[in-house]
Amino acid sequence: MRGVNDAPNDTLQDVLRRQYSRRQLLKNAALAAPGVILSGRLLAASDAYAAQQAKAASGHPADLGFEPISLTKVDDVIVPEGYGYQVVLRWGDPLLPGAPEFDAHQQSKHSQETQFGYNCDFTGYFPLPGFHSNNPNAAVLAVNHEYTDPILMFPDYIAGAPTQSQVDAEIAAHGMSFAEIRRTKGNKWRYVKGSANNRRVTGETVCAITGPATGHPWMITSEDPQGRWVRGTLNNCAGGKTPWGTVLTCEENFNQYFANRSKLPEGPVKAAHTRYGLTSGATSRRWENFYSRFDLAKEPNEPFRFGWVVEIDPYDPTFMPRKRTALGRFKHEGATTVVAKDGRVVVYSGDDERFDYIYKFVTARAFDPKKRQANFDLLDEGTLYVAKFHDDGSGSWLPLVHGYGPVTSANGFNNQGDVVINTRRAADLLGATKMDRPEDIEANPVTGKIYSLMTNNTSRTAAQVNAANPRPNNIYGHVIEQTEANDDHTSTWFTWQIFIKCGDPAVAAHDTYFAGYNPEEVSPISSPDNLVFDEGGNCWIATDGLQNGLPRGNDGIFATPVEGEQRGYLRQFMSCPMEAEICGPEFNTDYTTLFAAIQHPGEGSKSTAPADLLSVWPDGGTPKPSVIAVTKTVPGNPRIGS
Repeated sequence: MRGVNDAPNDTLQDVLRRQYSRRQLLKNAALAAPGVILSGRLLAASDAYAAQQAKAASGHPADLGFEPISLTKVDDVIVPEGYGYQVVLRWGDPLLPGAPEFDAHQQSKHSQETQFGYNCDFTGYFPLPGFHSNNPNAAVLAVNHEYTDPILMFPDYIAGAPTQSQVDAEIAAHGMSFAEIRRTKGNKWRYVKGSANNRRVTGETVCAITGPATGHPWMITSEDPQGRWVRGTLNNCAGGKTPWGTVLTCEENFNQYFANRSKLPEGPVKAAHTRYGLTSGATSRRWENFYSRFDLAKEPNEPFRFGWVVEIDPYDPTFMPRKRTALGRFKHEGATTVVAKDGRVVVYSGDDERFDYIYKFVTARAFDPKKRQANFDLLDEGTLYVAKFHDDGSGSWLPLVHGYGPVTSANGFNNQGDVVINTRRAADLLGATKMDRPEDIEANPVTGKIYSLMTNNTSRTAAQVNAANPRPNNIYGHVIEQTEANDDHTSTWFTWQIFIKCGDPAVAAHDTYFAGYNPEEVSPISSPDNLVFDEGGNCWIATDGLQNGLPRGNDGIFATPVEGEQRGYLRQFMSCPMEAEICGPEFNTDYTTLFAAIQHPGEGSKSTAPADLLSVWPDGGTPKPSVIAVTKTVPGNPRIGS
């Protein structure tokens, strides 16, 4: 069950055309003042990073330098001529000492605790030998594992009746993998089996609870009577990188793991679980059959301990993950960090749900680039905001602070712990703008602008459109460009415009828009999900569900400049295997490699029998979620897209 947002916020009709003509959109883009940010994706503290930023700031987005590919249904990764790809990490690859080789018939808790996990999503490149390095050839690659598909994991799986051994393996396949990777001769990337830098974080790894929700009554369970720690992190989707060199992993669709909401008595706890979409009866996974913490009738507070941003140090395999509750609890998709003008750190995040919201968090203290450890608790204190988009192209950041506006005891908010645990309801009360599944939100390291991806929303009716979500039955999704006031990411107001309205420009009914660029010259795109920027500030967008709107194609990666004459000139760079999505695009430090996660190839297959498989990527036979590296295969400038 998805969360239910019945708050009556923003129901305006046909306002986008009233707000902007396409010519006005282009004029606004030309007038927008550029700014340079320090992006956490690039590890702001190092001297090499500063030099890289200066270079990027003085550069100009140029022709992306590749011949675009077309939509395709080929069961493989397809890239332009002059490029190639290689698989770096597969589900089941041995990571830790003593890990067994992959065997689909011998999957267990132990094997998955020591092997590369399932359904990879976010990827983060952390250069070696350490945080201050800018090494383009060696790194710890941090990879999320969002969820499991037991039908494809276990040849003998029976839906609705898993064994405890299968459930244990599923829980262990969640979380994150940390793997040392190195570039070898021939421009080949390999992971280092048994490296001391390798680590697995699973659905059982002990995590500390920090920030305002620590010790809150709703965080207390029979296993943790003080509400200060929790076993595991689940449904780790997109993420982010901090300027002090830690990874932020985001717990997204955690609601699917918890059963029996209907058995709870009426009251605030049940209402909160309803707003977050927890399962009414039995879950499809049936983990509750073996572990009481997944049964709301036995542990009604356990779900409150999920839905957070989790911080981990990729350079320290002994680091206890920390759930940073000050950033709010919702279906986090991404946690992009920016160092503001005054040194404070801003974290942007979307709530990946139809009709939910866009958030940012501003730390109370400034980032200290000289003392790495001094920043490790920076995300525990600050102000959480939710976005309100206005019809005139302006917007406001509304503080989610106990005592502000209706966020008071009269409405059930007695302290900041209440606010961060029940973030969605607080945002409802403030009248935030209901969005079309806000997923990844990234800051452009050259211009300072913010780009928010609205993946799709087929539930929006004509009576529910608003300025920032202008289409009913939004199958294709869109991209919003935001500019913070005075180029200051701590500002409480911003301006915005639609950057791309996705779809097939050859079909008039799709009502597409590509930042003013001639739609006849662009690639069709649907369901934007993740994005990354190259050193020139060009935008690279990965999709999830493209085939639902454009059935002749698989999901892919698409690139476009955001400034200059080619602004909005979107071209397809990559296509992924059948029934997969592409997640977590990430460049290495010299932009000669683009990493990406291929998630759930073959999803929807009825079994692992050859006749039932919808994909056999990457090796033939059982499909395996994997991380790939894309590099150039021709002489000349080795940078991707140049």
